[in-house]
Amino acid sequence: MDPHIKIVRFDFGDPNKQFDYSLDLIPKAAIQIRQEAIESARQTSNRLLEKKIGKTDFHFKIRIFPYHVLRENPLAAGAGADRMSTGMQKSFGKPIGVAAQVRKGQKIMTLSVNKEHLDVAKEALKRASKKMPCSFYIQTNVNK
Repeated sequence: MDPHIKIVRFDFGDPNKQFDYSLDLIPKAAIQIRQEAIESARQTSNRLLEKKIGKTDFHFKIRIFPYHVLRENPLAAGAGADRMSTGMQKSFGKPIGVAAQVRKGQKIMTLSVNKEHLDVAKEALKRASKKMPCSFYIQTNVNK
């Protein structure tokens, strides 16, 4: 049985509104991001956006989904454990979590805002990037 997904929402804000700018959070290397890191980044940026901008003046979308099941080979501890352990033989372990495997240059999150909220949006994505492994850059696109 696979672990359940802890990410609460992948799409929030106002998806029907047209915005002037869209900002993308893009990794500089290929990485694997655990679902806890994605959810933590979402909460951090969402809290800042709702406090500074409001609930309807932005659209935030998480573009990755954690499909990759992480497994752990349980090792016995204590007296006589060396006779019980099989090492890496039959090492299909118990599921301990899920992660998203991300390529270099793949968009992880997209945030759409109007021009007056551009600085707050950059700060929100910067805070989100601090919660995840690797270094990121923010690409700004003008919507027409």
